Amino acid sequence: MQIFVRRATENDIPVILELLYVLGRPIAKNDLEITTFSRQIKQYITNPDKQILVAQTNSKIVGLVSLIFVTRLNQEKLEMYIPELVVAKEYRYKGTGKNLVAECIKIAKEKKCYRIRLESGNQRVESHKFYKKLGFTQHALTFTFEIQ
Repeated sequence: MQIFVRRATENDIPVILELLYVLGRPIAKNDLEITTFSRQIKQYITNPDKQILVAQTNSKIVGLVSLIFVTRLNQEKLEMYIPELVVAKEYRYKGTGKNLVAECIKIAKEKKCYRIRLESGNQRVESHKFYKKLGFTQHALTFTFEIQ
């Protein structure tokens, strides 16, 4: 199976939404939410400080990674932050995620980032093994405060 990684386009938005649902992100409840989420993805695609990459095989999108380039107060170089990385279940363990991460590393080097950072839920034990296998190290704990 050959995996091709490319930047997402507006035409990819419906598939991007579906993959985000696989990741456990909120499912649009109605047409208004679909429009809102689609608009947010479009803004992400067109923002120079952000990117969405998709993994494709046989013209089918099977994974994605989103990137944000962050300026830190105590660093001269950018940090690449990965908020989302997801591969469709039937395409896992076939190199899809590895290809997406490899492209992220390539981009981070081109932009001269000082590091790549991501978060992974405590329950995602297999994902943690995957990241460690690719050379990522656990660096911190994440704390959240939900605003209602």
